[in-house]
Amino acid sequence: MSDKKRSGPVLIELDDTPNVTPASADPVPDITPVRSPAAMERVAVMAAKKPSVLARWFWRLFGALFVFVLTLGAYDFVAGLIARNPVLGYAALGLTAAFVAVLFAIALKELSAFARLRRIDTLHKAAEVAIANSDVKAARVVTAKLLDVYKSRDELAWGRERFAERQAEVFDADGVLHLAERELLVPLDAAARREVEVAARQVATVTALVPLALADVFAALTANLRMIRRIAEIYGGRSGTLGSWRVTKSVLTHLVATGAVAVGDDLIGTMAGGGVMAKVSRRFGEGVVNGALTARVGVAAMEVCRPLPYLRAAKPSVSGLVKRALTGLFSKGDAA
Repeated sequence: MSDKKRSGPVLIELDDTPNVTPASADPVPDITPVRSPAAMERVAVMAAKKPSVLARWFWRLFGALFVFVLTLGAYDFVAGLIARNPVLGYAALGLTAAFVAVLFAIALKELSAFARLRRIDTLHKAAEVAIANSDVKAARVVTAKLLDVYKSRDELAWGRERFAERQAEVFDADGVLHLAERELLVPLDAAARREVEVAARQVATVTALVPLALADVFAALTANLRMIRRIAEIYGGRSGTLGSWRVTKSVLTHLVATGAVAVGDDLIGTMAGGGVMAKVSRRFGEGVVNGALTARVGVAAMEVCRPLPYLRAAKPSVSGLVKRALTGLFSKGDAA
């Protein structure tokens, strides 16, 4: 028995169908993921990678040969000029001596900066050993050296006085170091957090508003280098040019070692995925990601440059730093 085809109009009831209009329809999801700053991650890994033995010897021998050739050329130039014209020759000798004196002063400055950085690192390790061994005597030695480091900091004068008044009341290593942390390092932590927030705000703004190619990468690199230098200055004084590069390398090594160089999906989802900025523009989402990576670099710089480990003081979180940085960017108070 074969079915017969129905002909004629077909009635479709529309009463039970949902009344969907363009105004009530769900928004089209953005299936394009926020770009991860993989270039900066590769830069961090490359900078943190320890050079090989051949590379180290190559640069040592190249530097020695370059200095030798430069010195020999300068000597021949000055000696020949003195033989031809004594007045001009001795003038060139005086200028060369002044230039060498300036180079020597710069070298002394860089060596003192390296000594300060090494002193901060030694205090950090000694504090960890004192806490692990519950050695109150070692803790007092650490705090005495910490006071000596900050003896010329006028903004910490009140904290030094309070610590001197109350340190005799504490009889355990953890308490002594916590007192030093509260009176001396908490104000420095606040200043370092402000530097991180400023850098994260700058990177996020440039990424979101400047459409030029590689502008976000350039802004991120310069802002991160300046932020690391400022954090090193806050905790340990001026670090010098070579000292700043050493601190930067230590920070990047710390990021790679702790696995915090990449921005995780949880942070992106919290900061950008459900926020208004990511819905308005994808570049705003990328700006938040780059700002979050800058904040992570800042937190690592604080951990590396801080003379004491975090004891009872709250360690800054990347999400909190980025939220405060972006709130400062879009708040009415800053606009006024």
